[in-house]
Amino acid sequence: QVQLVESGGGLVQAGGSLRLSCVASGRAFLTSTIGWFRQAPGKEREFVACVSWISSSSTYYAEPVQGRFTISRDNAKNTVYLQMNALESEDTANYYCAATSEYKPSWIIRGSVYGSWGPGTQVTVSS
Repeated sequence: QVQLVESGGGLVQAGGSLRLSCVASGRAFLTSTIGWFRQAPGKEREFVACVSWISSSSTYYAEPVQGRFTISRDNAKNTVYLQMNALESEDTANYYCAATSEYKPSWIIRGSVYGSWGPGTQVTVSS
């Protein structure tokens, strides 16, 4: 199991950019798919993006962020990044990273398969 801590959130104007970081502790990081999820007030948690441990090029995105967000992992630093560009007010939420040993695409977009979660970092986009 891994422990996760997010950072990089903040207040940004619409159209701006932020880069979130998710730092993991433990050797299990190398065999962990890392996902980003978000939850806005009054809304359910939703999938944002994930990167498989099978290959760092195996990345998946939710449709609303496709083309604007980029997920990447640096195994040497036990860190996963979420680069967020062209931010919109609808992106305002608390962002969480999570870890799972799953790697099948149909599973790793589901929050229920993730067993370890970070405390979250708040992203607020002003319009």
